[in-house]
Amino acid sequence: MGYEAINLIDKFARIDAQWSPRVVAEMNDVQFKLAKIEGEFIWHRHDDTDEVFIVIEGRLVLEFRDGRVELGSGEMFVVPRGVEHRPIADGECRIMLVEPRGVVNTGDAGGDRTAPNDLWV
Repeated sequence: MGYEAINLIDKFARIDAQWSPRVVAEMNDVQFKLAKIEGEFIWHRHDDTDEVFIVIEGRLVLEFRDGRVELGSGEMFVVPRGVEHRPIADGECRIMLVEPRGVVNTGDAGGDRTAPNDLWV
């Protein structure tokens, strides 16, 4: 078996679309996804799973119907299952998402911002 580190800087350089998470690794049934984001995403929720946002670079705001949390580089937040949220990034933000295989980025909302959930980078 070969051993090779995953270089996140290199992986981010290969991502050319905003709001389109790309899988970089799997552990059991969990996927580690990288995404470049900027602007406002849609309100949505994931009824069957929590969702982890880890900010690698930039600033991210997670809005909730009853509040918000601001994250900077090196910070993370776990959105509990079933909680409606909307990610917002004023400038480009690079994030890692940790979620079970098959989770759709738009959750219950669907629509034209839905990205394939099995694209590797």
